[in-house]
Amino acid sequence: MDNVLTVESAISLLLLLIQLPATAILLSRLVKGPTRHPPIQPQQPTLEILGSVSVVVPTLNEALRISPLLAGLSQQSYEVREIIVVDSKSKDGTPDLVKASQQQDPRFHLMNDDPLPSGWVGRPWALHSGFLQSSEASQWFLGMDADTQPHPGLVAGLVKTAEMQGYDLVSLSPQFILKYPGECWLQPALLMTLLYRFDPAGIEAEQPERVMANGQCFLCRRSVLTAVGGYTSAKSSFCDDVTLARYIAAQGFKVGFLDGAKVLKVRMYEGAIETWKEWGRSLDLKDASPPAQIWGDLWLLSAVQGLPLPILLIYLSVFPLLSPPLLLHATYFMPGNPSTAVAPLLLSLGLNVFLLLIRFAMLLAIAPSYDRQSAKGGWLFWLSPLADPIAVLRIFLSAFNTPREWRGRKYSAS
Repeated sequence: MDNVLTVESAISLLLLLIQLPATAILLSRLVKGPTRHPPIQPQQPTLEILGSVSVVVPTLNEALRISPLLAGLSQQSYEVREIIVVDSKSKDGTPDLVKASQQQDPRFHLMNDDPLPSGWVGRPWALHSGFLQSSEASQWFLGMDADTQPHPGLVAGLVKTAEMQGYDLVSLSPQFILKYPGECWLQPALLMTLLYRFDPAGIEAEQPERVMANGQCFLCRRSVLTAVGGYTSAKSSFCDDVTLARYIAAQGFKVGFLDGAKVLKVRMYEGAIETWKEWGRSLDLKDASPPAQIWGDLWLLSAVQGLPLPILLIYLSVFPLLSPPLLLHATYFMPGNPSTAVAPLLLSLGLNVFLLLIRFAMLLAIAPSYDRQSAKGGWLFWLSPLADPIAVLRIFLSAFNTPREWRGRKYSAS
């Protein structure tokens, strides 16, 4: 017993040195939650924002999911001057759907961004092309993805909030639509990797490198986007939204990331496999972060999200002799000062139970950010903490690999 306790005590002490500082950072972020900006609400437009917004939508083979976006944009009122769909030579009928919407709503315009210049990733190039073609009379540029489903009053609510709060750029976290069992289990764990690394939505980041953004609904003052050269600062980034937002914040402009679950839904990927492959590859945010920040985030995720469950499982299964009653028994009967050997074990156990409780509390807090009404196996959402080690592994794999393909487009190693 003595030798076992000594080895396990050393391991527990090492884990405490890794996990305690990360836990302190996590708690410092979570305590900001009560002071965050409330969720964006849909609003009715007023005359002062008449024609103030140009919407740009990049598309590439989006026929299976773009219809809700087209319908939702048509329901936005006169604050939307134009809706420019920038298509990258889709082959699945996406342009035909846009043309059909154009017959019902003349604000829709279809353009092509071919060819893709060297050094550009497809999405930022499409958005940049749309920005260059948008009306200079619009005060705001709104980039939206084809997988989003805007509610009526989204644009008016977003613009009014930006103007009232003095934001130069503001993006929204949506409500995610879940349909299949695998994604109900995996997707919340992947999303949680962002929530552990950054302040809650609605808290203004104190440093540009900690700014978070979401390109699915990305509103920026036209004058600001013009001043920074459009999307050129993010042209080679696979997380162009965060890259551009951090660049704009570094120039001294006010950037916000707010809760948009009440005005915006999104259906990102079909099933767990596509979620793992497509979304997981950009969640590391390496294109927008210096190496030190990437390594720091990997440490934080490992310490507070990836390790607690495995540590508890190992404690309960591999070392049943070290259960709390026997540890207390050993403390009483061991000679000398046994508390120095037992204390790290008990502290490590307590810390990881605490971290797991925090994880389930955070899951409860983000439940409104998910639409599970039509999901098969929606109850698996509540078991998503079991997927945390896998989600953290996905961030590690992504951090050390450069994407070679995105949305069907292949890119060179450079």
